[in-house]
Amino acid sequence: MLAASRKDALLDRLRREGRLVVKDVAVELGLSEDSIRRDLRELDAAGLAVRVYGGALPASPAVADYFARVDVARSSKARVAEAAVALIEPGATVLLDGGTTTRAMVDALPRSFSGTVITHSPTIAAALLHHDAEVIVLGGRVFKHSAVACGAAAMEAAQSIGADLFFLGVTGVHPEAGLSTGDAEEAAMKRALAARASETYVLASEEKLGAASRFGILPLDGVTGIIADLDLEAAVAGELRAAGARLLPASS
Repeated sequence: MLAASRKDALLDRLRREGRLVVKDVAVELGLSEDSIRRDLRELDAAGLAVRVYGGALPASPAVADYFARVDVARSSKARVAEAAVALIEPGATVLLDGGTTTRAMVDALPRSFSGTVITHSPTIAAALLHHDAEVIVLGGRVFKHSAVACGAAAMEAAQSIGADLFFLGVTGVHPEAGLSTGDAEEAAMKRALAARASETYVLASEEKLGAASRFGILPLDGVTGIIADLDLEAAVAGELRAAGARLLPASS
């Protein structure tokens, strides 16, 4: 089997099954485990799979940069955003992560909302300029890929705040890998913010479900809930619940 055909077969299996075990695939295709591992290294380098011990998981398409993600799954993000905004009580202090789904939350948030919004994203802060809410921006080195502040200064700033709700953006929600993203510093910042809120909700539009990225943020049961745009009777929903996720349906 040619290398291109092998890779196509591996990607097809990842799409169908949500995971791949090197030993099983090697037997099925009649190839050496070294050949499969080499293919997976190349798929991982190309951003098409995420290697894990013994195999691989589907790579999330949500790891592209901020501006490339704006037009991805727009309607799904809008549904998640509406469901998230419905959880916000008048006068609440809300911590918003960066990203295109939290940006959709700003669009769904009534301009008359009189609470406080804390964010480490300059794009989120700018979008809130016409809202009545008080806006607090956490500063630091801007990670341009995701348009958020990360690094030591941002982490230190996070220690001085507290919030009722944190809406967490991720690039992957997977039964085995948990909640993940594509950058180590960004993952650490997300954990720091989650620790400053009474409740943390994950924003999970359709392209993130069943996918994984390289750096773990929190386990599925480490957050209050996952606002998921999926059929709660779907197979992946059952797998996520079995792994400890509390799924909240996005509005339809």
